[in-house]
Amino acid sequence: MAEPKKLFIKTYGCQMNVYDSERMAEAMGGEGYVRTERPEDADMILLNTCHIREKAAEKVYSELGRFRPLKAEKPDLKIGVAGCVAQAEGAEIMARQPLVDLVVGPQSYHRLPELTAKATAGEKALDTDFPEEDKFEHLKSRPRVKRGPTAFLTVQEGCDKFCAFCVVPYTRGAEVSRPADRVIAEARDLVERGVREITLLGQNVNAYHGHEGGLAGLIRDLAGIDGLERIRFTTSHPNDMDDALIAAHGEVEKLMPYLHLPVQAGSDRILKAMNRKHTAEAYIRLIERIRAARPDLLLSGDFIVGFPGETEADFQATLDLVETVGYGQAYSFKYSPRPGTPAAEKAHVDAAEADARLQRLQALLNRQQKAAQDAMVGRDVHVLFEKPGRLPGQMVGKSEYLHAVHADADDVTMGDIRKVRIVRSNSNSLAGEILWA
Repeated sequence: MAEPKKLFIKTYGCQMNVYDSERMAEAMGGEGYVRTERPEDADMILLNTCHIREKAAEKVYSELGRFRPLKAEKPDLKIGVAGCVAQAEGAEIMARQPLVDLVVGPQSYHRLPELTAKATAGEKALDTDFPEEDKFEHLKSRPRVKRGPTAFLTVQEGCDKFCAFCVVPYTRGAEVSRPADRVIAEARDLVERGVREITLLGQNVNAYHGHEGGLAGLIRDLAGIDGLERIRFTTSHPNDMDDALIAAHGEVEKLMPYLHLPVQAGSDRILKAMNRKHTAEAYIRLIERIRAARPDLLLSGDFIVGFPGETEADFQATLDLVETVGYGQAYSFKYSPRPGTPAAEKAHVDAAEADARLQRLQALLNRQQKAAQDAMVGRDVHVLFEKPGRLPGQMVGKSEYLHAVHADADDVTMGDIRKVRIVRSNSNSLAGEILWA
């Protein structure tokens, strides 16, 4: 019996790319491929790319260059580029790196087997269309294998917001929602294979409209699945945080008290330039309403500093918003232009000034994150244990608030949810003692 072919996938970027990579591996599994962690062993290498971070395309070309010796040693090795850089660069990737055999966009990866067949026949294969068919329905079923206790589940793709700094509408297309019955069926399948927590994914997940009750309606239906203990969702836009979803945070026990709700800036002038279509005051009032529904909510956010035209006063408004809201977690970045977006053509803030502002913002956010973690000491939380810790007998998992928690747990197995008392706050995690009673 011939050995199976080996597939190496390197994933860049967000959780949606992690999910996409899983599905691509499943699609290729139907063609006789098994995953390997070593590119040296692979018969096919796929780079699943992200276009959000600075110089994303150049990093992909650099990575491809490192595979040139492998291609020389193994002429039958197939190399592909998938994801958002593939969508944005298209045929340019093959022109700049002739060792690439196939390029596939994020909406076409269900066609990966036929593209691979084309590449195997000696042709260059390119597909960056936005097909009308549902790629999820065209993918082969997930193999019936045991899963870890947590899983991502894409329910929505694309974005119609057209923020001035963002390439997502161009690389992922318009907002599309998966039908609720298909999402629920996939969730049931995941639970049957050991998953206890599902994170619903979307570029703008709270714009989900595949259920008559929106994302809140989907969450309430998912909460009825026996064995599914926890539900999360990311990433959201403030303008789509409707009353029903706010109510769900207070009423659905399985919906965890953690919310990632990016604001990007605290200056109304900059928010308008970003085409965010909300004000800082509207965002703050929205947070107040959500916290009224779920007082123990831990809030996470995204911030961009140094956006074109940002003044010191604009930046101070962002610091003021952060002080007002209080974040338990946050992600902050210096603006970098994305070709084809409106902001890319505008005059940039001095790089040194943008660097200095980013350091000031991150210092404030780090203080808030540490304060939120320190405040957990002495509290009881419920931890879903996911893997062994560094020390013998130790297990690591996540609390309701998405804090990493480690505890001595000799008789705890992966997937158990236990009540834990937090005894110490570390730099990026919490230490706890399991309460057996």
